[in-house]
Order: sequence, then C-alpha cells, then structure tokens
Amino acid sequence: RTTMKSLRFISAEAFVSNAEFARKSLGAVAHDLFPLLFKASYLLEQGEVIHDLVENWPLFDFNMGKLLGATLDYQEDLSHRTCSVCLESCLTGLRDYVLNQSSPYMKKLKVVDLTGIKDVEVQFCKCKKTMGRWARTQLLSKLCSELLVYLQQAQCNPGTFEISINVLIELFVTERNYELVVQALLKKCSCPLKICCVAFRSDNLTLQKFFYIIKLTDPSLLRKLEIVHNVHLEMEHLEMLFNSIHFPLLTSLTLPARTFNVRRFTATDEQMLSNIGEKMGEMSQLTELSMSFSILTGRIQKLLSPLKTPLKMLDVSNCSLNHADMAFLANSFHANHLEILDLSGHDIPGLYPSTFFKLLSHCSSVLRNLTLEDCNIQDSHVNMLILGLSPCQKLQEFKFIGNPLSSQALKHLFTFLCELPMLKNVEFPVPRDCYPIGITYPIDDASICRFDHQKYERVAEELNLILLQANREDVKASTPLFGSYDAAVQETNNELGAYLIKSFKETLEKFSTSFNKMS
Repeated sequence: RTTMKSLRFISAEAFVSNAEFARKSLGAVAHDLFPLLFKASYLLEQGEVIHDLVENWPLFDFNMGKLLGATLDYQEDLSHRTCSVCLESCLTGLRDYVLNQSSPYMKKLKVVDLTGIKDVEVQFCKCKKTMGRWARTQLLSKLCSELLVYLQQAQCNPGTFEISINVLIELFVTERNYELVVQALLKKCSCPLKICCVAFRSDNLTLQKFFYIIKLTDPSLLRKLEIVHNVHLEMEHLEMLFNSIHFPLLTSLTLPARTFNVRRFTATDEQMLSNIGEKMGEMSQLTELSMSFSILTGRIQKLLSPLKTPLKMLDVSNCSLNHADMAFLANSFHANHLEILDLSGHDIPGLYPSTFFKLLSHCSSVLRNLTLEDCNIQDSHVNMLILGLSPCQKLQEFKFIGNPLSSQALKHLFTFLCELPMLKNVEFPVPRDCYPIGITYPIDDASICRFDHQKYERVAEELNLILLQANREDVKASTPLFGSYDAAVQETNNELGAYLIKSFKETLEKFSTSFNKMS
C-alpha cells in the first residue's frame, strides 16, 4: 500500500535527502516549512538533518504526535516508528537547541510533546533499531543532567539560563534507570529542559523508591499511572498512596497483580477498601482502570460505586468475580460507556451467562476491544456468543485465547466475525482437536505447546481463507500462545528476567536455611 504524497512533500524529501546540502541551507528555509521537512527527514531516517532542524526549531511548540501524524502533504502516520536514529537525533537536537549560542530572542520554543510516540511490535524503519519508552526516559534524563553540568562549567550566553522548555513525556522507570531519572527530576528547577511527566510506569522497583519518585514527578500533572509486575504494592500501600498524594488529572490507573485479596479480609480491610473506593471517586477524570490478578470476589460494587465518571476501560481479568460482581457491572452506569473490557479467567458460561450478555448488550454500541481469554467458552456456547456480539458493530479487537473450541466452532465463529465492519485484530485459541485427547482447561504452561502444529497450521489457513473470501484482508488473525505483545515488557525483559531469577534464588536460600534449622 502506497500513500499519496503532495508535490510539496516530494520536494521536501528531495531537499533533505542530501544531508550536507540541507544542513547548510536551513538558515534560508521559511519557518513554516520546518514541520514538513521534519516529517520528510523522519521518513528517510536522515538523523543529521533531524538534529539540525530541532536545534534551530523556530516555532513555539514541537509536538511529535502532530508532526509525524497524518498531514495533508503525506497521509501516512509515522508516530509508530520509534526509530532509534531519528529519536536520538531529536533529543540531542533539543539539548543543542539550548546550547546553541544564537540570539536568545530567536528562541521561541516553549513546549516539546513526546507523548504522541506509539510503541508497536513491527517496525518499518530501515535501521530496525528501536528506542522504546524506557530508553527514551533514560536518554532524556541523561541529557538533562549533562546539560546542567555543561551550563555550570562553561561560559554560556546569559540568555541561555532564561530558556525554559516544558518537555512532556511518558516516563518508564525501573531499578536500572531509577537513579538517573531521580537526579533529572531533582534538578528540574535549574534545568532549561523541564521534564513534565504526564504518564508514569514503574516496574521492578522497591516500594520505598516508588513512593519517593512518584512525589518528584509532580502528581498534579499525571494523567496515567501504571504500577506493574515487580512493585509489591498491596492494599494498605495503595490507601497510603491515595491519602498522601492527590492525582486531580488522572484518567488511567493500572495496579499490580495481588493488590487486593479479599480472602484474607478483616473488618479493617473492608474499611480500607471503602476508603480506596472513595479516593478513586474523588478522581473526577478517571475513566480507565486495570486491576487484573487481584481477588475481588463480591467487592466490585464497594470499589467502583463511588466513581462519579463512567469507566471507558475496565480490566478485571482473573479477579475471581462472582454473580453479584457481574450483576453490579451489568446494571451500573459504567456498562453503557465501556469501550475496552477484559473479563479473562472467569467461567462465564458456567457462572453468569445471562448477566454477562446483559453487560455486553449495554456496552455494545461503544465496545471496541473485548478480551475473553480462558473463559471456558465451548462449542455449545458459540451461537449464544455470536448473538451477543452481533450488536457490537464498533468492535475492533476480539481476543479469546485459551478457550476449548474445536476447529469447526472456530470456522463458524470466523464466518460471523467477517460481518463486524470495524474488526481489525482477532486472537484465537489453538483448536481443542489439535491437542491430545483428555487435555484439561485452562491448559498449563508445560502443555501449552504440545499440540499438532501441522494440523493447527491447516486450520489457521482455513480461517484466513474465510476472511479472504469475505474480502476481510484487513483483519489480522493470530494465536500468541504466551499473551499479546507488550512493548514495555519486551524492552525490559532482560532486567525483569534477572530479577525473577534473583527472587527465585533468594526463596531457595530461605527454604534451604529453614530446612537446615529443622534438621
């Protein structure tokens, strides 16, 4: 698929393709052409030209999402290209914008917005080397610290110290880049480049470090907070967080696994849960909530009823919800607004089929993403599922890995899925008949790959043929056995792997010590 380019864009490409000539000629370029030249340089991966464009940026703002998004001159959106060459050139160009000794009166830049960059699985840039969110956090923090050191040591134009540029970024902090980010945030007041954190993701951090750095980010600006995986946040810590810090602009909250466990609740815990619900109710912008792998049986109403704004996204996968929880969701004012819903890990047909379909019918006019993995959906439930999904005409993504469905049932379901006009992505299970007879669901990790791969390939081909014959080549169908692609996890998997091995080793040592004492 080729995207049409205007004559202006073709001319811009020709201009930047000769890097040496382009860099020499920038002084004679009209200011309103800088955005056009930037996108052309990004497309051609002309790092040196990108650097010089940013270093001499003549406008008040620099918004990556807008600059790389669809424009009249070139419709293709390049914001999903996290090309390392291009992004490093951008950020070093920004540092050199501050250091450039040209007259400070020419320096108009006030806001740099890096939040429009999207991390995706497949990269189209020639260098094939990406700079993910973690690496962008690392590089910007490093450049801010280096900039301060340089300004303190060098004889700079006095106007340099008057430069103040807010850099909007989505920070991603782990143990490995923690110190660097802390230093950059601590010195924010003195640095011309001011890190403004609008989204914060933390993984593999001690609670003490998490609480320290979250206060440094200026929580009053935070729109998205993700506390994931190896941050051992439990309910009492969450209450402490909400009591000590206000998040007035927060729209999205992700909590780590096992934040809540109602099985060991006391009366004090019930009160704590109510307090947390009330604190979330005070977050008037909150529309996205993810609390997967917590045990919340019978407590969904207590947690969600104080919310004054309807949720658009809810992830309660593997939360051991009961009928009362599902009934609350189906009848709550959230139901009519849910665009993204994840109910994975619940036996929907066995526990609350009619209540689930009531919920589905209420959100059908707005639902875009539905995830029902490991939900015990069998062949006998497919017709009912089709009936429930039929009104969901805006559905773009449907994931149902881990359900015991036969090849025949999948073909029946795919024939229906072709009729959903907005559908773009389907994640389907390995058919039950590809596994040995007697396999039990949910399938454990040890058995998940023990299926007839040749038979699976034949079925997958037939399913894709159904899409093809219905002229739905736009739908991507796949079976990611170990979960969907997660850019953040992919980028930091070496650090997380090392952390898990260390934790396992420590657990073994504790067990060994205890065993020796008993002996």
